[in-house]
Amino acid sequence: MELKEKVSGAIITFNEGKNIQEVLGCFDFCDEIIVVDSFSTDQTIELALQNPKVKVIQNKFEDFTKQRNLAIDSTKNDWILFLDGDERITPKLREEIISELNSSDQKDAYYFYRKFFFAGKPIHFSGTQTDKNFRLFRKSKCRYMGEKKVHETLEVKGSIGILKNRLLHYSVSSYDSYREKMLHYGELKGIELFEKGKKFSTLTQYLKTAFKFLKTYILRLGILDGKEGFQLAILQTLSVFETYNSLKKAEKKL
Repeated sequence: MELKEKVSGAIITFNEGKNIQEVLGCFDFCDEIIVVDSFSTDQTIELALQNPKVKVIQNKFEDFTKQRNLAIDSTKNDWILFLDGDERITPKLREEIISELNSSDQKDAYYFYRKFFFAGKPIHFSGTQTDKNFRLFRKSKCRYMGEKKVHETLEVKGSIGILKNRLLHYSVSSYDSYREKMLHYGELKGIELFEKGKKFSTLTQYLKTAFKFLKTYILRLGILDGKEGFQLAILQTLSVFETYNSLKKAEKKL
């Protein structure tokens, strides 16, 4: 199917050598691909530049929102397809994206539901049932909200659609790598809370941590995902605990 609109692909990277060529292949219908890299120490840049559509911008990492908005600002087209290194587009999703872009009833931003994988195993519950993110949108109508340092939020000043086919999300390659990611997210979230004027409380830290485990493992049916469901609940709980450790450290620096 021929695409009537020009689309820019965008991705932020740091040491994505194992993923970069495969994810760049998902942008095959884009006429440019913007890679904002936070000075990778592996082969990410070398491998990315093998794709003739790629333009690499290296920028020191401060938070995810700033990296994403830099990528948006660096694109030449209004339509942007923004993927993470661990996400993959299926052939059916590709067809649906092109169909929507060719439609006379276009929306300004589209949610993609995601199918979560833990070390190659599909996860059906654990809060992933309703996991969705904006991945296709108009630059002229959308921007990531500046106050969010992690779990960045796209502000859409326009109409919103939801695609039917799921984006594959290989978020967890191993327990240890996901643990590192969750700790990093927790650290950034703590700084975000500090900048919003939140105060550290030991009681809040333990209550929020306990509730996160209860919500992920019991209320969101992580127990039905077996061993992987338990591990996910533990790791997401660890991220909440680290959030408040980070908040406490930020307060002590005052």
